[in-house]
Amino acid sequence: MKSTPPMGWNSWNTFYDQIDEKLALETADAMIAEGLRDLGYEYVILDDCWALRERVDGRLVPDPKKFPHGMKALADAVHARGMKLGLYGCCGVRTCAGYPGSFDHEYQDARQMAEWSIDYLKYDNCNRPSGIGSELLYRRMALALRSTGRDILLAACQWGTEHVENWIRSTGAGTFRSTVDIRDGWFSIEAIARARLEHLNGGAPFCHDDMDMLVVGMNGAGVNPEVRMTGCTDEEYRTHFALWAFLNSPLVIGCDVRSLAPETRAILRNRDLIRVNQDAEGRAPYKVPVYGNDDAFVLVKALTGGELALGFFNFGDAPANVPLALWDIGLTLSSTKVLRLRDCYAQSSAGVFGEHFMATVPPHGSRVYLGGLEERS
Repeated sequence: MKSTPPMGWNSWNTFYDQIDEKLALETADAMIAEGLRDLGYEYVILDDCWALRERVDGRLVPDPKKFPHGMKALADAVHARGMKLGLYGCCGVRTCAGYPGSFDHEYQDARQMAEWSIDYLKYDNCNRPSGIGSELLYRRMALALRSTGRDILLAACQWGTEHVENWIRSTGAGTFRSTVDIRDGWFSIEAIARARLEHLNGGAPFCHDDMDMLVVGMNGAGVNPEVRMTGCTDEEYRTHFALWAFLNSPLVIGCDVRSLAPETRAILRNRDLIRVNQDAEGRAPYKVPVYGNDDAFVLVKALTGGELALGFFNFGDAPANVPLALWDIGLTLSSTKVLRLRDCYAQSSAGVFGEHFMATVPPHGSRVYLGGLEERS
């Protein structure tokens, strides 16, 4: 299992229950053609509604109309493309959409996942018995998966209840959902981000705080009534991606990658932000507030090799000047050091600074820089 947040694509946000093997393979091919696989987006994840409504002889069965060649054949085809296949499950007696859950079937279902060569299990939290806490149920499935001998990442879709961040790492899960489901609207992105900015140290390498799938590029499209909203501006989607990158959330695309707009492509393929998200040390950022403006702040993240990532964010409805006094990040005048910054959006130098830097940030916008210390000339 990799120590960094997983990256990939999930069917739920755009396609809801309209999934099949054709969509999975076309998506994998599109991710390769768009260069996404080579940037680290390796998982193709089929969410709820892939199975028959009832078990057959106690086993989960892929819907033969959607998956006529079976799940093992699909996994083999995805693996042949140099990618990995993920499936959806649930710790309750039924999934959120009413399909068979894995309650009291954990070891049997884990064996099936391994037999099918599945690489990732998104494990939801619906319809579980009210007398059993989710900690035991996630511990149970994590152990069941490990007992198969196959490396299957457990993505615990637990919604942030029961103080999940206090115990989820000990279960063996690779990620944990810490929020309610995302919607394709700025209001949802902002609410999730504000909630997690109060818990910046919730995740760690090998067990990452999952702020839910990306809605970048959905633009109000898709058939999922639970996610489809008015959509966002490209500026808002760019801020969304930057926040998820800084907070070490998995980068799991939710739009239709077979028809990416140029603006969406640029956001999802920003190598600098992917590097911030995938940094080997996996450190949490810290937040520097802006005096007198509760809607503006700076995130600072230490990267491998002594580099810093600086994110300037403005949740307000008007443009804002977002300042950063460099002594707030530990850079003193007596240090003889200065900070050289590179703009990650413009892909150009932003200059050298020794005391103070300020970014002008549009409404619901962001500006991101990579910086390194050097001697003052």
